[in-house]
Amino acid sequence: MTGTLVADVALGSSAAAEADRAVAELYSLHYRSLVRLAALLVRDIGTAEEVVQDSFVAMHSGWRRLRDSERALSYLRQAVVNRSRSVLRHRAVVDRNAPAPTPDMPSAEHGAIALFERSAVIAALRTLPVRQREALVLRFYADMSEAQIADAMRISRGAVKSHTARAMQALRTVLEREV
Repeated sequence: MTGTLVADVALGSSAAAEADRAVAELYSLHYRSLVRLAALLVRDIGTAEEVVQDSFVAMHSGWRRLRDSERALSYLRQAVVNRSRSVLRHRAVVDRNAPAPTPDMPSAEHGAIALFERSAVIAALRTLPVRQREALVLRFYADMSEAQIADAMRISRGAVKSHTARAMQALRTVLEREV
């Protein structure tokens, strides 16, 4: 029984050596042409190289199952085509299920300008009388109606309109001076 095991191991190692030699020879003779074939199919050199290398690995591991070693190049070409198709199918699925692109973010410069403008408005708000400032903040920052502002400040709706109009004019004057 031990003799057959040794013979099987010896046979297996000679088959592995034959596979190594045959695949190495195919690789040296046909690697570039197979990469060109894959590149034409997948339109990407890096992916084409991966497809071809995966095909060679599959050929090497399945060498014993290959019935006619003369058809090894044909098998490799078909493997490259099939793996290229798989890559293209995968790309199609990824593209179809890709998340929607995020809207363009404002630039850092835009953010700096907006911050500067906000700080200018806040500084100008601080120069207003208290009632005018309250009326503007409640109207434009709290987004309250004139009736809600009148209730909150305990003044009439007419007084809210008056405070808001005067505050807007004062802000416009202050901000135009700064520009």
